[in-house]
Amino acid sequence: MGKTSKDKRDIYYRLAKEEGWRARSAFKLLQIDEEFKILDGVTKAVDLCAAPGSWSQVLSQKLNERNTSESLKIVAVDLQPMSPIYGVTQLQGDITELSTATNIISHFDGEKADLVVCDGAPDVTGLHALDEYLQSQLLLAALNITTHVLKVDGSFVAKIFRARHVTLLYAQLKCFFKEVYCAKPKSSRQSSCEAFVVCRGYNPPEGYTPTMKNPLFCEDYDQEINQLAGPNRVLVPFVACGDLSGFDSDRTYPLDLSELGEEFKGHRYEYRPVVQPPTEPAYKRAVQLKKANKLEKEHISKIKDVYEKSGSGDKKRAPDSSTVDERASALVDDDVLGAFASCFV
Repeated sequence: MGKTSKDKRDIYYRLAKEEGWRARSAFKLLQIDEEFKILDGVTKAVDLCAAPGSWSQVLSQKLNERNTSESLKIVAVDLQPMSPIYGVTQLQGDITELSTATNIISHFDGEKADLVVCDGAPDVTGLHALDEYLQSQLLLAALNITTHVLKVDGSFVAKIFRARHVTLLYAQLKCFFKEVYCAKPKSSRQSSCEAFVVCRGYNPPEGYTPTMKNPLFCEDYDQEINQLAGPNRVLVPFVACGDLSGFDSDRTYPLDLSELGEEFKGHRYEYRPVVQPPTEPAYKRAVQLKKANKLEKEHISKIKDVYEKSGSGDKKRAPDSSTVDERASALVDDDVLGAFASCFV
């Protein structure tokens, strides 16, 4: 494969190198801004999961073109180190930590951001359900820190994977923003389920307190989650019901439970029929035929004769259509076909 092969098959990859962008993803933010004008009036911006820095480049170039004020500030956050970009303050930190949010606000001299963007994505595994879940957790982390650093009426842009239940995600974002759009930039491959949520008019529910807590990763669920109140409590808790020391539904147990210990001493297994069998099961006719010995042919000799006649034993001679039909009719009778047909009526 030559050096130019990727340039040939990916025009945006080629254009990114020609125009000096660190990655082709720069065009995605540019095209989103063309449609939604999210950079208009922005003087404080945050780029989450910023490495390698193409979105930070776009923020730096476009905001410096539109705003020459010294109040213009851009903060880029990522766990990985990133090469310097003019006009961008870089923070190497974890977006799930409250200390990262505090550091961002400190760089804005105690004020909050006008815009938060996030082009972060997990390392895809190829297992779509897992990839969608990981992306949704990354989006949740981005939204959590955004509630700490974004001012009221601010905007939020983040990558999503359009999955089966993506409408639930839109509904959740709608709780925090007046306007929620799903955008698919032209530079995003059509074969990819990637898209971007463009959220405008940040307006958290009355009484909402920003939090970094994720119910899935709390060490003490009762202490950290069950004590939440007001809008924060809208997060639906996952509750395990029943005796956790009881029987394991995924385990295979011996028929004689007395083998498990003293608490089952004296237990003896006894087979019992089901309490209430189905009244009109779809397989009722088939069971009747089975009892009448009509599901299995009694005349085995007839089948054998048909097979011999059709030449099934001779691999060199192909059977003609008439013998094939006769062989099929010998294997299946009208009662059997009728029984199976009744299952679909």
